[in-house]
Amino acid sequence: MNSNHLPKHVAIIPDGNRRWAKEKGLPSVEGHRYAAQTTFPNLANELARLGVKYFTFWALSTENLTGRSKEELDNIFDLIRFFLKNKSKEFKKKETRFKTIGDLTRLPNDLQNEIFKIVEDTKKNKKMTVILGLNYGGRDEIIRAVKKGNNLTKENFSNYLDTAGIPDPDLIIRTGGEKRLSGFMLWQSEYSELYFSDLYFPDFTAWELEKAINSYSERQRRFGK
Repeated sequence: MNSNHLPKHVAIIPDGNRRWAKEKGLPSVEGHRYAAQTTFPNLANELARLGVKYFTFWALSTENLTGRSKEELDNIFDLIRFFLKNKSKEFKKKETRFKTIGDLTRLPNDLQNEIFKIVEDTKKNKKMTVILGLNYGGRDEIIRAVKKGNNLTKENFSNYLDTAGIPDPDLIIRTGGEKRLSGFMLWQSEYSELYFSDLYFPDFTAWELEKAINSYSERQRRFGK
């Protein structure tokens, strides 16, 4: 791997949790559980080891929030609560800043409060930034940005997005075999490099992540020039 061509910001669309569980004869929540408790931490640790500064993970889309059953959503919210409570001390220890993107107002109040607390507690950490997409959708984000902004221009529009102050993703990875972004970071992905894996997200290991980053490091980015 060429360390001079590492991405500064890696984003992941983690597709395939439910299919992974179904093929193993397990409830769908077990796919989400394995992803939250095993796959995600392993990938975050690997990115930190490599020196990647920003990691965005699309945990819950706006479509998920309206299209999944109450039981599945309750299970996902419980997993997010577990994740936040178990990672808060680790974020501080590893000097990791935690942020979210998405409309949090539709999440349970206790979850919102927990998120705001960890965001506040870690805001001065500078070694790495982990960004969780919760009730996030690219179109929804753009509509909210337009409502917030005045005299919008191409140059200042990014300041009104959920990702204000965060560099655009250099590399976006999607697992699960689908080859589309599904509205993820519509504005920010203009010049992102894309990497698609047929593996379900729970099977996407640190080794597979390195393969994706190796692929990125071998590409020549022209940014439309």
